[in-house]
Parts: sequence; C-alpha cells; structure tokens
Amino acid sequence: MDFDLEEDRMGMDAIPGSVTLKKDAQNLIGISIGGGAPMCPCLYIVQVFDNTPASKDGTLAAGDEIVGVNGKSVKGRTKVEVARTIQGVKSDVVINYNKLQADPKQGKTLDIVMKKAKHRVVEHLSSSTADALGLSRAILCNDLLVKKLEELERTHNMYKGLMEHSKRLLRSFYDMSQTHKAFGDLFAVIGAREPQPKACEAFIKFGDAHRTVEKYGIRLLRTVKPMLADLGTFLSKAIPDTRLTIRKYADAKFEYLSYCLKVKEMDDEEYAYAALGEPLYRVETGNYEYRLILRCRQEARARFAKMRSDVMVKMELLDQKHVQDIVFQLQRLVSTFAQYHKDSHTQMKDADVFPIEVDILKTTLSYGQQEEFLGDEEEDDDDDDELLTGDAGAENDSVEPVEPFIGNLLGD
Repeated sequence: MDFDLEEDRMGMDAIPGSVTLKKDAQNLIGISIGGGAPMCPCLYIVQVFDNTPASKDGTLAAGDEIVGVNGKSVKGRTKVEVARTIQGVKSDVVINYNKLQADPKQGKTLDIVMKKAKHRVVEHLSSSTADALGLSRAILCNDLLVKKLEELERTHNMYKGLMEHSKRLLRSFYDMSQTHKAFGDLFAVIGAREPQPKACEAFIKFGDAHRTVEKYGIRLLRTVKPMLADLGTFLSKAIPDTRLTIRKYADAKFEYLSYCLKVKEMDDEEYAYAALGEPLYRVETGNYEYRLILRCRQEARARFAKMRSDVMVKMELLDQKHVQDIVFQLQRLVSTFAQYHKDSHTQMKDADVFPIEVDILKTTLSYGQQEEFLGDEEEDDDDDDELLTGDAGAENDSVEPVEPFIGNLLGD
C-alpha cells in the first residue's frame, strides 16, 4: 500500500540511533511492536517489558520507531514480519531506531485528567457498586496498599487515643502531686506552731514525707514527658508523612491507569476502523498521537512503580517502629509508675508517726495567747467602736482574759 499522506509529527522530533541487544534464554529482547503495513507507514515499540535485555539496556522506549534490524530496513513491512526477523537472529540483535522526542506534558490532556478523576471516584466504591456502574476495580481491589492504609488508620486512631488518655492521666497525676505538696505545707505549718516538741517533730516529719512524695511525682512527670513527645512525633510526623507518600502514590497510580485506559480506547478505535476497512487519519500519518500516549504510559508506569516501592519501604519501617516503640514505651511507662509507687510507699512507711500525743488544752491556750497579743482582726463592729471611744469598761473587759492565760502558760 502506498502512503500518500505526510507524517503528522504533532511538533515532535525523532533522533536516529542504533542499539545492540543480547537475547535472553527465551530468544527474546523484551519489546512488543505495533504499526506497520498495511495501515501505518511506520513500525514502533508499544511496550518494553521489565527484566528483559531491552529494559536493562534502557535505550529503547515506548513510541520509538523501528527503522531497521541488523542494518536492514523494515520500511513497508508488517509487525509480524519484523518480529519474526528479530526472532530469527540467533545472537545479538542490532535495532536501528528513531528516538521519539516527546514532551509528557503534551500527552496529559483534559481527557487524561477526567479519567484520573473517575478513578478517584471508583477508588471509594465497593466492588458491587463499581460492577453495577460498569466500572472496573480489578487493579485497585488487588492493591495490598489499600489494606495497609486501613491498618495505618487504625494505628493512628490507637495512638491518638493513647495520647489523649495519657495527657488526661498525667494532668490528674500532676494535680495529685500538688495536693501532696499542699498537705506537706499544711502539716509543716501545724508543726511549726505546735509548742510540744514531740508533736512538732511528728507533724514536720509527716509534712516532709508528703513534700518528698510530690518530688517523686514531678520526677515521674519529667520521665514520662519525653515518652509522650516521642509518641507525638510518631503521631504528628511519621504517620502524616506516610499518608502524604501514599497520596502521591495514589496520584501516580491513577495517572498510569488513565493512560492505560486511553491506550485501550485508541486500540479499540483502530480495530473498529480496520474491521470496517476504513482509514484512520492518525494511523496513516504515523500514529504519533498514539505513540505519545504510549510514551506517557511508560513514564507513568515507572513513576507508579517507584512510588509503590517507596510506600512499601515506608510502611515497613513504620510497622517496625510501631511495634518496637509501643512495647518499649509501655514497658518504660509501667516501670516508671512502679518505681514511683515503690518510693512513695517506702517514704510514707518511714513517716508512720501516728498516733501523735497532743495536749489539746495546752495547744489551744498557746494559740489563744498568740491571738491576744497579736490582736483579733475578726472582732465584731461593736468591739471596734468601744476600743475607738476609749471606753474604760470595754478596755478592762479586753484586758482581763489575758492574765489567766498567762498564768496557765507559766504553770501558776
């Protein structure tokens, strides 16, 4: 068939070159070929398969035109004939090609963006709903990272609940420590005012014990605080970073699936025209649009594979950190509380000063004496008026109770 139409390169250039590939044990170089007679004026690479001589070499890419095999031109031949020619070579194969200089941005059309949006919607549909709508979820349902993401969400919720509960616990524990300190200060004041030596010593010792327990509590809080900070780092940095990587991976996956769907639509279009015996303009002019999409699909697949590898590594590291940290931090938390209770129990056991013998009468009179000499600021208004007017009778009434108190304190 003669090709009367000129090639429509859509602004893309092609640079000639050649590469020598050594066949593998299956007598293959790892490429699939498209185009060729009788519909297309050129033959091109549709796909480069992984772990093959072509992929390991890295020279050939999807969309590149094949112009010769071992120096012989393949112009005007079918893709089946070219494939047989390559298979017929027993040793190394020299592929002459025209490297397609394609800009991936040119292939990212509005149609691709809409397909990505559709895949995002399908991602959140159940299998039955997707099937009812005629949407395929085969690739998405078999993605193990979907389950990994669900596990990550459960881990995040567990750590969030653990952090909130720990903060409430430590806040209550701090309040309890302040109560111990208040008790210690109160007993110290009582001991300082107590005139009886034994009772004074007992109250002060009991107050010091409460103050020491409060110090044990502050020490516990200082020990636990870095543990919570570490858990907070895991919750606020490690998990969100992994989520961001997963979102990037999902975007790369949706883009790759969109190009796959676009290639399938273009293949179906070619088959439909071929079945009708009708020419297709883009095919007759070199099929550059199709080759551009093939190149974009290959690059999107490479990004998808790289992101998938990165996500798997991060998820594995996150799982290890989760298992190791949760065990270590819980053991540390339990041991810290156990040490606190042990020290507090020992301290309070040593401060067992009860029963305390106190002469209530003597203590009461002592406090009464101090109040008489310092003056009672809480006297009622009537007594204040009498003191201000200098009433002799009131003055005698206010002075008379002092003499019996002094006599009692001196033992008269």
